[in-house]
Amino acid sequence: MTLQNRVTPFGEIVAIAQRGLFTGNRGIIHDPATRTLLKRRWTSKAWIICACDFKGVRREVMGGHSWTELFFLDEAVALAAGHRPCFFCRRPQAEQFRACFPAEQPSAPEIDARLHAERLENGQKRRHPMDGSPSALPDGAVVAVGVDAYTMRNGRAHRWTVDGYAPAQDLDHSDSLLTPPSTITALRAGYSPVFHPSIDTGLP
Repeated sequence: MTLQNRVTPFGEIVAIAQRGLFTGNRGIIHDPATRTLLKRRWTSKAWIICACDFKGVRREVMGGHSWTELFFLDEAVALAAGHRPCFFCRRPQAEQFRACFPAEQPSAPEIDARLHAERLENGQKRRHPMDGSPSALPDGAVVAVGVDAYTMRNGRAHRWTVDGYAPAQDLDHSDSLLTPPSTITALRAGYSPVFHPSIDTGLP
């Protein structure tokens, strides 16, 4: 059974077979008896990006009354959805993200509160207005054109699909910015997200 636990760049949680590089959570949002999502899509403002492999710990996905395991194609997608690196299992990356975040040594709850205001609007994914060309955005920024999401790298756009990234293309405009503005600032300041290998090779 394909579980509903894959996160898209639009922040939606869907049931697809995509194998991603990262897990993470937004609190407990599933019923362990049925391994299905509840109506709510978050119970905590701490939306985090975690390592899939940490100290050999193995979890039964959606199998207990603990945080709901979500999965992302890569870190750029997770950041676009409004998540940030975990201070427990990805401490070096979390500290780098904090150092690049547009505030002076913010605490994790302060980062979460700011991102929460930027990732949601009326309970839905917030889309931010775009200024200028997508090619000017930092690597890892994600934009929307219609129903498609594109991850920017080296000034070119890679369309997100259920199978990975499509080959690079030039993108002269976009409808909106999916990655929260504070995360865009962190990317501009030097935070380097981890990309899925398909961004270099195109779809398998």
